[in-house]
Amino acid sequence: MGKNNSELLFSTERVSTEHVSTDQSLKLYEQVIHYVIVRIDRGDWPADVKLPSVRSLAQELGVHRLTVFRAYQELKQQGRIYVKDKSGYYAHASHATGLKKFAAYSECSSIQRGLYSESAHAADDPSVSAWRGMDGLTRVQSVNADFQFSKALIDPSLLPNRYWGELMVQVFEKHPKVAATYSSVQGDAELRAAMAQHFSADKHFALSTDEVLITSGAQQAIDLISRSLIRTGDRVLIERPAYGPAMEIFRRQGARLTMTDIRPEGYDMDQIEWCMKTEKPRLFYMNPTFHNPTGFTVPDEQRKQLPELAERYGCLIVEDDSTYDISFGQKPPSPIFAYDISGSVVYIRSYSKYVAPGLRIAAVACRRQLMHSLLSVKALVDNGSPLLNQKLFLQYFQSPRMQQHIKKLCIALQIRKETMEDCLRDSGWTWTSPSGGLSLWLQLPSELKPNELLAKSIQESISFVPGNVFDPVGAEGKTHIRLSYSYANELQIQEGISRLLRISQSM
Repeated sequence: MGKNNSELLFSTERVSTEHVSTDQSLKLYEQVIHYVIVRIDRGDWPADVKLPSVRSLAQELGVHRLTVFRAYQELKQQGRIYVKDKSGYYAHASHATGLKKFAAYSECSSIQRGLYSESAHAADDPSVSAWRGMDGLTRVQSVNADFQFSKALIDPSLLPNRYWGELMVQVFEKHPKVAATYSSVQGDAELRAAMAQHFSADKHFALSTDEVLITSGAQQAIDLISRSLIRTGDRVLIERPAYGPAMEIFRRQGARLTMTDIRPEGYDMDQIEWCMKTEKPRLFYMNPTFHNPTGFTVPDEQRKQLPELAERYGCLIVEDDSTYDISFGQKPPSPIFAYDISGSVVYIRSYSKYVAPGLRIAAVACRRQLMHSLLSVKALVDNGSPLLNQKLFLQYFQSPRMQQHIKKLCIALQIRKETMEDCLRDSGWTWTSPSGGLSLWLQLPSELKPNELLAKSIQESISFVPGNVFDPVGAEGKTHIRLSYSYANELQIQEGISRLLRISQSM
């Protein structure tokens, strides 16, 4: 059509401007997506009513048919519309329909779109506008900031770096051909046996070697589960707020997301049961221990109930326990997997983050009936995680240094957490102090907007993650930020938080 993508797509003579996105950075097909979503949500195109054909909508909006076709394909992936063979496109029911009772809701658009749209000033800032519509978490974490509060990673100086050279020598002495050998798809048998023994002894559930899969990090584990179990249009229940990359993995697989609140006291179990009963989700992805980003931990009583609900309503639970070991004081409750007797829980446990991020080691524990599906996908993805990495991690995992390191690390991180909390004490910002994990989830005063604060903070070499990365359509996304205390040292925390508060007071 010869239109510039930065121009508004729709002529106001053809379409009422109340349906039009005024974000001129959106591409043409994204503007079509916005238009269709608004028409569906307003009830102009009710559920199960046929949408305009690709040809007719293209004519109505004055765009090429391929632009509309691409928009419809994206909407289909998001679960907003569906296709009937030889009949055309139809609107799905609004994701909020029937959920008002418990304020559960579903994702309706790309996770990070409009990350900075709250602020006209931010939109004018070239350091911000260049990121709009892209992966917010990745982009914020890529900022070269002196005061890095966006990364929920461990300060490299706290990791056992000095031992790896020695361990590498030991591995090659034991396995001289390890670098020339592929791992099995499921992972090194010796490592899986050590993992199974560790889980069985420490977490109070019996596990065999055949029920453990080694993956290249927790995010790959989530992706394998999604590819194995999710089909286009399936519902996935997920916490609000939630880990952004997990939401994007499920969305790209064609899942429709229903979100349920997590609070300091855990879940609303009536809400969980109602969602499982009425929405019939394929799975419930959760991070119940030192939840990212809130730091909340689901209590033991609820952990015992969840496998029963999952079995009753045919919903698989995916339990992501990536920071289970990072506890300050009392150990957290046993994993939900420990209470599963029906094979309704898949358990993800990562070690890379707080031992050696470069090794990318995580374990998936599940009953045998699910393992075959995971192995089929793992074989296609990489045919097994690198054997050298597994043997190197095993050497450290089986040594006394592992537990000594974790104890020292927890003390260091608790000191950094308390340092950050002390700096924020008189800020007027509110939070629930976590008993483990890597971050604080803070509610800002009503006059502060997270994305505006971020835009100004970046100019002062401070980075953090705004709430809408974790809660893209809900209220907390507009009022909260995540500050990680795990990557910056104590002096950096003190100076960085002092600067951040000065910036907030000037707004």
